[in-house]
Amino acid sequence: MKIALIGMGNIMFCDEGLGTYLAKYIEENYEIPDSLEIVDGGLLGFGLMSYYQEFDKLLIVSITSKDGKSGEIFRYSADDMLRLGKTRQSANEVEVAMMIEICSFKEDMAEIEFLTMVPENIEDVKNGLSQKVLENMPILAQKTLDILKEYGINLQQKDSVSFSDIIDRVANPSNIRTF
Repeated sequence: MKIALIGMGNIMFCDEGLGTYLAKYIEENYEIPDSLEIVDGGLLGFGLMSYYQEFDKLLIVSITSKDGKSGEIFRYSADDMLRLGKTRQSANEVEVAMMIEICSFKEDMAEIEFLTMVPENIEDVKNGLSQKVLENMPILAQKTLDILKEYGINLQQKDSVSFSDIIDRVANPSNIRTF
């Protein structure tokens, strides 16, 4: 079975980047078996079409526009995503929903689940996470690991890199060359 964990979000808009940070956190802290692909979905949107068609299961981690308190976590199916209707507020939610609608016409579409968190701030142009979202990232990570375990993937921890360190590495890469 081919499974992908896709972390989505734009790290330039504070909490919008939580999926990207979560995917990197899992990648850095756990041994990743060949049966799991970790994807920095960032802003791929329509670029995710091949994953919808080539994988058996996708777990997409991102923010949500569902009503709730900042830091609240939701798990829902692709059908539930489509039922969000006009409440979708982020470009990622709109593009992901459109891709589900387009790919649903094919018989070989992946089973898609979402693990999302209500953001506190997706408007300010700043790297990092709000305090409330950062406090809830370990819970989001554990829920991600639990879902992967349901899929038959039990990840073994290899390191202990904090979310703060992951955010710093992703938001401030030091290997960029200037010309």
